Amino acid sequence: MTILGQLSAETFIEEFWQQKPLLIRRALKDWAAPLSRIELAHLAAKDEVESRLIQNPAGAHDWSVEFGPFDSDTLQNLPSSHWSLLIQGCDLWNTEVAALKSQFSFLPSWRLDDIMVSFAPENGGVGPHFDQYDVFLIQGEGRRQWQLGGFCDAHTPTFPDLPIKILSSFEAQETFILETGDLLYLPPGVAHWGTALEDCTTFSVGFRAPTLSEIVADLAEELIGEPDSTVYRDPKSLATDGGNVIGSDHVMQVQNMLLSLAHDTDRISDWFARFMTRPKFEALSTPITELREAQVGDQRYINGEKLSEPSQ
Repeated sequence: MTILGQLSAETFIEEFWQQKPLLIRRALKDWAAPLSRIELAHLAAKDEVESRLIQNPAGAHDWSVEFGPFDSDTLQNLPSSHWSLLIQGCDLWNTEVAALKSQFSFLPSWRLDDIMVSFAPENGGVGPHFDQYDVFLIQGEGRRQWQLGGFCDAHTPTFPDLPIKILSSFEAQETFILETGDLLYLPPGVAHWGTALEDCTTFSVGFRAPTLSEIVADLAEELIGEPDSTVYRDPKSLATDGGNVIGSDHVMQVQNMLLSLAHDTDRISDWFARFMTRPKFEALSTPITELREAQVGDQRYINGEKLSEPSQ
């Protein structure tokens, strides 16, 4: 039995992955959740650890966000409710958290982003929102209530002038209370609102979902460093166009340049494999090394590097 319970990986991918939420009770049986509030506070004090403190002391829409590192006085003098401490990349600092990644071996390692761990006292959370990536929410200590709404996109209204994106309208369609070892899978775009019912930790296993702008920016950066033999040339119609008109033929010339790049499968697959296996925190020196691996044909890529060409 895996973290998916009685559900096979094939069924999960076919029926749930990026389609609809899934709740699995006791996905991790007899699990002692690592990283207590004190241990998370120690991580939040490190310069190299990405941490956030989100507070909503007055309820309603009075939200604030602070970024770490945090000193002990700040964390020790927090109120008794309505705040949440979030630590990114905990799998790089704790072996037990890192071990959770093996539970998701039915998905490619190059798709996994990192494991974020959050601590919240009663009524702590980050409000109703949605993510553009897949996430598995594993309940650690305590209990948390999750309310799920409908699917959202970039046009879904959020409150303006807030430091975090909070949905301006949220209607719960399902409500679950998760206890230690329970797992909730959320596909991209599903509105959700998690609220701590008591002191609790939640382990969020997120998966990479680069935007088109991130993809284009990274590919462009690589192209800039290469000698470029592809140069714009005017269409034959230029001589008779006259004036300063940019016509459809001119635009088509540019489109053809881009299409030629897009259709270069070997080049795109090589770049994409290096892009997606590049460690998220590659600039940091952490106790645990990230390991991201991909296979394209008979060529292997590890941590953003292409291994030597396979023997013929």
